[in-house]
Amino acid sequence: MPCPRVTSVITLSVKKYTNIVMFSMDETGQASVEYVLLSLVFLIILGSVTIPLISKSIESSIDVSDTSNVNSAVNSIANAVGVVYANGPGAKRTINVYFPVAGTLSNSNNAIGMPVTLKNGTSKNVNAAVPYKVTFTPSAVAQKTNYNATVEWKVSDDHITVTLTKT
Repeated sequence: MPCPRVTSVITLSVKKYTNIVMFSMDETGQASVEYVLLSLVFLIILGSVTIPLISKSIESSIDVSDTSNVNSAVNSIANAVGVVYANGPGAKRTINVYFPVAGTLSNSNNAIGMPVTLKNGTSKNVNAAVPYKVTFTPSAVAQKTNYNATVEWKVSDDHITVTLTKT
């Protein structure tokens, strides 16, 4: 009779061990699902906060870049006007400028300028001082276009003409 007792003890301990292992696996699986769900909630919150911030910073950097490029173009034209003015009637100079946005060049109060529309809908005027009256032919520029700007002071004119041709 001792043999059946040993067999039942072994069976009992195997069943007990199996139950413990199965119980631990169930808790581990539940813990994994909870960590996955917690991670998903964290990623959703993180995404809902960072995506709007990133899009606003991208728009701001595009505005800064466009304004800087227009400022460079307007100042290049103003410098060429200054050189032509210094050389006197009959002088001519050609430069290449890039306009990232569409707009209209204007001259008022001894300054040439162009408005730049920002992503939020507001407008910023970019101006540069010039020593003499300037006229533009044509005054409108296209978006993302390079131009050859021919700055000329004809002998018979009372103004300096800036002629823009697409390159």
